[in-house]
Amino acid sequence: MSGFLDTLRTLPGEIWDRATTVQPAPGQAVLLGTLGAALLCLAVPTLWHVSRHLLTIVHEAAHGLVAVLSGRRLSGIRVHSDTSGLTVSVGRPRGAGMVATAFAGYVGPALLGLGVAWLLGRGYAVGLLWALLVVLVLVLVQIRNWYGLWAVLATGVVLVGVSWWGSGAVQVAVAYAVTWYLLLGAPRAVFEMQAQRRRARGRGTSDADILARLTRVPGGVWVAVFLLVCGGALALGGSWILQRPLV
Repeated sequence: MSGFLDTLRTLPGEIWDRATTVQPAPGQAVLLGTLGAALLCLAVPTLWHVSRHLLTIVHEAAHGLVAVLSGRRLSGIRVHSDTSGLTVSVGRPRGAGMVATAFAGYVGPALLGLGVAWLLGRGYAVGLLWALLVVLVLVLVQIRNWYGLWAVLATGVVLVGVSWWGSGAVQVAVAYAVTWYLLLGAPRAVFEMQAQRRRARGRGTSDADILARLTRVPGGVWVAVFLLVCGGALALGGSWILQRPLV
């Protein structure tokens, strides 16, 4: 029992040491291989459907975070098997807080990708993985459906396994792959949303449509703004990754 308690006491320090240790830059093969893997997940429908859950989790987490920061009360988050999600918050039905909350979803993965690209560019591959685990824990306490619980837990188990038991090379490769996926997947999700809006023919319930009703600015304009933010994050984050000298 005492050994177990000693392990618990030293665990935070060990996690911190791992997270703040600078990892060596990978070779070109790893950089291009992880970029190719991310592109493959975006291009192959089956892989996109499975991996899309990560974007949905981050999307809904962004809604929830901005809702709380804007003074709204977060009621819960749902993630569905069709990769859609729903974040419910309580507060004024209109106003700046509601606009910011609705806006945050599609730019959330791009901004998170930009943040982890900054960490990756400085060699904190393991720190990046633990930062993503923090995001998952914050989402987990707000999940209100069984499928969402399973999706978040499954993603967390994979990240814990890689962060704790994976070799340094595996951790770096996964960190690069996740970063590329967030940066590339964010604009891909916006294009997907726009395609759904066209099929709905003005009867859509997407974030762009919600923003259009809240602000009287056409939904197409909001789609363009989403793409501008996501594209900018991809360009800047990608440059940070590629500027790091390779071994």
